[in-house]
Amino acid sequence: MNAFVSIVLTLVFWLSLFSTAGAVKEQTLPVEPDEESRLEEIYDHESRMVMFLYSLKGNGEVDYVTGRKVQHHQRSEFGNPVYYLESFPLFYWWNHNMWNDPEQDGVNGNERLYAENTEFDASRYKPCLFNGQAC
Repeated sequence: MNAFVSIVLTLVFWLSLFSTAGAVKEQTLPVEPDEESRLEEIYDHESRMVMFLYSLKGNGEVDYVTGRKVQHHQRSEFGNPVYYLESFPLFYWWNHNMWNDPEQDGVNGNERLYAENTEFDASRYKPCLFNGQAC
C-alpha cells in the first residue's frame, strides 16, 4: 500500500509540473493601449477596416496593432472622410501573433489565436515604401 501511495504522489507531482509549464507558456493579449501610444491610423479599403498602430514601449516602433471594422463612412462638409467604427477591434497583432475577437467585446480572455509567427505589414498600405520613396 505504501508503494501505491508513493506512485500516486509521484504522478500527481509530475502532472502538476506539466500543467504549470503549459500555463506559463500561454500568453495573454494586453488590452488596447491609450491614444497617447498611437502612432498611426490606416484605412484598408479592401477589408473595410481601420488599423491603429501603437508603440507599447514608447520608442516609436510599432509593436501592437488593432483592426476595427468600418460600419459606415461619409464625407464631411469639407470633403474629408469620416469613419464610423465598431466599438472594439476584430483583430489584434501583438508579439508576432494575430488574434481574432469575433464577438468584438474587447480584450477579456475570449480572443482566439488566429495566426502564429506573423507580423503586421504596414508597407502593404503604403505603395511608396515599395519604391524606397519617403511617404
